Amino acid sequence: MLWVRVPPDLQNMENKAIIIHGWDGYPEEGWFPWLRQELENSGWLVQVPTMPNSEEPKIDTWVSKLAEIVGNPDEQTYLIGHSMGCQAILRYLSELSGKKVGGIVLVAGFLKLRPLETEEEEDILRPWIETPIDFSKVREAANNIALVFSDNDPWVPMEENIKLFKQNLGQETKIVKEHKRGHLSGNDGVVELPAVLEVITEYLKD
Repeated sequence: MLWVRVPPDLQNMENKAIIIHGWDGYPEEGWFPWLRQELENSGWLVQVPTMPNSEEPKIDTWVSKLAEIVGNPDEQTYLIGHSMGCQAILRYLSELSGKKVGGIVLVAGFLKLRPLETEEEEDILRPWIETPIDFSKVREAANNIALVFSDNDPWVPMEENIKLFKQNLGQETKIVKEHKRGHLSGNDGVVELPAVLEVITEYLKD
């Protein structure tokens, strides 16, 4: 898959973003097209890939796909994930050695979920919850980390996950709380998410 390129007069060749959808997600879902357009308008190179077998995501295939997409990461690389896409980003970063990305934004990310509807779904989720993540390597690999939650997410208990993420990523981890926006997905009618753009803008000021 090729990078989406913008007209030469708008290009800032330094910055690139990769937006990773979640479980059973797809590139045209929800706020992804809006964010892609906003970043392209500012001269970014943007990619929103289709992750493999999104109906039954597996750690190895998703992390391998993300590594393939990123290629050679640098401090002008920014990773934005939704739900399971956040898990893929964390696990990818935990495997980096001696390299850094400019920042990550995790939207509806989770380390713990509420009970799912079927045993089959629980079986798919289990490895993602039970397989450890080396958070010390994640902290080393990302210059900036922010998390965006909704206070009525039906799957991600917000306060519990904030506590877990801060324990693992540091108390200084930036947290953004959205009000009554569900799982922050297209199914919840979330087609724009300015909080993500604001976080990225703050990253560039640092």
